[in-house]
Amino acid sequence: MLDSSIPSHLRCPRTRSRRVSDTWVPQVPAYSARGEESISHLVMAYLGVQSKEDDTTAPTYAAYQKILQTFEQPDGPIRHDRVQFTDGQGYLNLIAVAYWVDPSQFDRWNDSPAISGWWASDERLDEGVGYFREILRPRMEQFETIFTHEHGPLEGVSVILGSMSEPIIEHGYWGSMRDRLPLSQTDTMDPSGALSIQQGTPALGGRVIVAGHENLALIRSGEDWSLTEAEERRTWFDEIEPVLRDGMNYLRDDGLEVGCYCNRYVHHMDENGNLLEKGFGYSLWRSITNLEHWAESHQTHLQIFVTFNRLATKFKNLTLYHEVSVFDASNQHFEYLNCHPKTGILRAV
Repeated sequence: MLDSSIPSHLRCPRTRSRRVSDTWVPQVPAYSARGEESISHLVMAYLGVQSKEDDTTAPTYAAYQKILQTFEQPDGPIRHDRVQFTDGQGYLNLIAVAYWVDPSQFDRWNDSPAISGWWASDERLDEGVGYFREILRPRMEQFETIFTHEHGPLEGVSVILGSMSEPIIEHGYWGSMRDRLPLSQTDTMDPSGALSIQQGTPALGGRVIVAGHENLALIRSGEDWSLTEAEERRTWFDEIEPVLRDGMNYLRDDGLEVGCYCNRYVHHMDENGNLLEKGFGYSLWRSITNLEHWAESHQTHLQIFVTFNRLATKFKNLTLYHEVSVFDASNQHFEYLNCHPKTGILRAV
């Protein structure tokens, strides 16, 4: 008996049907992370620093350490990841991805003088680097995950959710991502409104704050190849990763034409800044529908899909996962300090 990706306490009578029947059986198993019923919201904060890659990196890493040190304040995140990437304009970006399962805990941390005062200080504008923070709070009915392995390794917010489902039915067909979102039982999750600048001018630098809109979507889609060996490892590096990178670069450079506001293809790093053998694509979209259309019809994703499925039998130790959310406009905050005008969603406003 297959489980549903939607936790039992979030299931309700459907007014919108799934794309498959109740007798659908996926070709391979997949699993979804589970959290306690008491968790009503998540908080995911992407806090970053950037500088031109050919500049000295010492100030950049020093600024990044300041962000990490804020996590040591009371009510800091339960978990955080350290990642980095170089964007299409040649800027090195160091990002701390922090998670909370209690919004009130996040609010206490974020509103404390040590945090709010630090971000609000004009000193941040005089350090020779760019800072940004993208803070998003999905309700649990606006959030879903999928993993290829029952016992992980878990990633992202799933690490602190604590458990995993049985094999799920909403997997292995176009539209399954939407069907895993509890809100899809009754809601089309159509976007409304538009991104709007609340403060500042992106072309001039300084402090820029952008307001989101209803049902903006996020996907964090990751891979862990650290346990691969021999032929599986060769296949990842020679055949899968190059195709994946092409798709990520398309979304980074030209994604606006398909509704992708921004895309970052990042690699994890350890406490000393050394790259680890795992990474993920993090992108923000106009809507879940735009994300679906790219996945189902655009050549850059179809090439990823076809290549992986052709070689899937070779993978035993490669772990794949993603987490997808949609958001209320009131649960989004985008702030950029001295960042170049194509940073994050600045490129879309």
